[in-house]
Order: sequence, then C-alpha cells, then structure tokens
Amino acid sequence: MDIKQYIDAGAHAAEQRLHELTDADPGPFALVKEAMAYSLFAGGKRIRPTLCVAACAAGGGDEDLALTYGCTLEMIHTYTLIHDDLPAMDNDDLRRGKPSNHMVYGEAQALLAGCGLLTWAYEIMARQAVDGKIDPAIAARIVAETSRAIGWTGTMGGQSLDMILTERGDASVADLELMEYAKTAQLLICAVRNGALVARADEAALAKLTVFGEKIGLAFQVADDVLDVVADQEKLGKPVGSDKAQGKTTYVDRLGIDGSKQFLAELLAAALESIADFDDRADPLRALARFIVERAY
Repeated sequence: MDIKQYIDAGAHAAEQRLHELTDADPGPFALVKEAMAYSLFAGGKRIRPTLCVAACAAGGGDEDLALTYGCTLEMIHTYTLIHDDLPAMDNDDLRRGKPSNHMVYGEAQALLAGCGLLTWAYEIMARQAVDGKIDPAIAARIVAETSRAIGWTGTMGGQSLDMILTERGDASVADLELMEYAKTAQLLICAVRNGALVARADEAALAKLTVFGEKIGLAFQVADDVLDVVADQEKLGKPVGSDKAQGKTTYVDRLGIDGSKQFLAELLAAALESIADFDDRADPLRALARFIVERAY
C-alpha cells in the first residue's frame, strides 16, 4: 500500500472530524478557544487517530467511531505539547514550524488551553456512550485506560522523569526506555488499544496489539532522537539539535546514530512479529510501523 497516501488521507479525515467535534460557539470564552484551536490545528501527521482507525480496521470494527476516539487522543496529545513547550518544562519557542502556544497567547492562556483540550476530549469520549454509539461498558474502559495512559504513571509521569533525568544528566539506556515508555509509548499504545476496543477485540488480540503499540511507541521516540540530529529543520518543524541544547540525554547519546538505527530495526521486527497472525486487514498497521521507523520528519 502507499503509506504516504494512507497517512495523508487519515490526517485529512482526522482534521475534518476535529473541526466537527470542536465546532461550538465560544461566546465570552473566545480567547481560550482560539488558543486551543491554534495548537490543535497547527498541522501534524495525526498518527494517533490513524493508528486508532487502523487497529479498529484490523478487527473489522466501526472505523468512523474509531476516528472519533482517535481524535480525542489527538486533543490530549496536543494538550501535552502545549504544556511541554512551556518555559517551566522544555522551554521550546517553536512547534510544528509555528511559534509555540505560550509565545502567542502567554503562559496562563497556554496552560488553560491545554487543560481545555484535555477535559473536552473526555467529554467527547463519554458522549459517544450517552448518544448510544458505543456500549457504555466499553466506553468506560476506554476512558479508564486513556486516563491511566496519560496520568502519573503514563505521559505525565514520563514528563516528570524526563525533567529529573535532564537535571541529572546521566540517564542510562534503561532509564531512557522507562521514561519514553511512559512519556511517548503509552499514548500510542492507547491509540491502538482504543481502536481494538471499539472493534470489540478479545483479550488475546488486545495483548498482541499492546506489544505492537509498545514497540512502535518506543520506536517513535528513538526515531525522533535520530531526526533531532540528522533531519532537515523545515521538514521537522522545530529546531534541529534542540535536545542537545536543552541538555537532554537521548538514544543517540547512548547508542550513537548507527546503534540507534539498529535498535529501530529490532523494534520494527518485534512489532511486526507481534501481529504476524493477523490477516491482511492489519496491513495498514504494518505499514504504519514501517513509516514510524523510516520517516524523515
């Protein structure tokens, strides 16, 4: 399959759905809604919604409903980016080729915009059950798993570890794996599992897809570390070498470029092996795994 065409189509579908989901009259709250939209519609590959739909398709489920759930994860992901860029965190002035949210709206509105996207995402998740589009028990499980994935032992915990390890400056490969599993992989695992849950996958299939998500989630970060050294800044959408400038320890620091690329190859092989007994409906997942490893931006 043409993975670029598939990703572009997935991003377009996600963009349209996000506009539909967030089409509300802001009334007196126009500024914070504008700040939310500024980051939510700043571009991006929309990998999480696309993964969610692909995982649902692998189980023969309702891909349109999976798209909605995938878009809620994109809202949550955007919230993490807004907060990551703040001076108190990574202190990045550029995101996706545009000034970071706080550079345009100030730190206070950026904080509120991030929180607004997070809470709105949960409202949309729950609304699918209220509107009779999904079994309430499945919706509750999706909410619970998403909460865990982005909480104090997930994305937020990973961000905490990132700040601790950056301050220490002596992170080992094991430290990096623990931190990135929490900070980056958990939300990608969540995208895969949520799509599978929409498709009513059984526990055996969920276990295999979880391994798939773990491997591609870690690969996503290893590839990011490599790109931070070798990528074209215009394609990357943020300053090349920003990790080094912030004093972060990366896989490239510990494994080198060649070692990191070898690790990526191993993660890809493990990801593909985990879903080897899925039929051709899982081919988009396989192609997405290869894209994550081989991407240039």
